[in-house]
This record gives sequence, structure tokens and C-alpha cells, in this order.
Amino acid sequence: MVRVDERLRIGKIISSIRESKGLTQEDLAELTGFTKGTIIRIELGKFGVSIDVLATIAEALGKRVDLV
Repeated sequence: MVRVDERLRIGKIISSIRESKGLTQEDLAELTGFTKGTIIRIELGKFGVSIDVLATIAEALGKRVDLV
């Protein structure tokens, strides 16, 4: 199970990359096919993401998922 602090860390990274690209949460939602509410919950660390969801978000942001 993913710890809360790890969800927060991932959410902050997603938010930071999104903002650096000038995208709103609504823009990212449209690019990924997820709802704006889902994006908000992910960025706030309220929602644990699967590797598939993370990969979809990374692709929409022009990034890749690197595993430890």
C-alpha cells in the first residue's frame, strides 16, 4: 500500500509539471480522459494512483514514468 506522504509527493510533482507547462487541472483532465475532480484528488494526495493512471498522466505531460 502506498503511504500518504508518497501520494502527496507524487501529487506535488504532477501539479508542478502541469503548472510549468501552463496547463490547468481542467486541461490535464481533458488530455487524460480523467475528470477534473480526479486530477484534483491526485494532486492533493487524496487518491492513490495505479501505474496505468500515472503513465497516462505522464504521457499527457510529455514525461515518462521512471521506476526506482
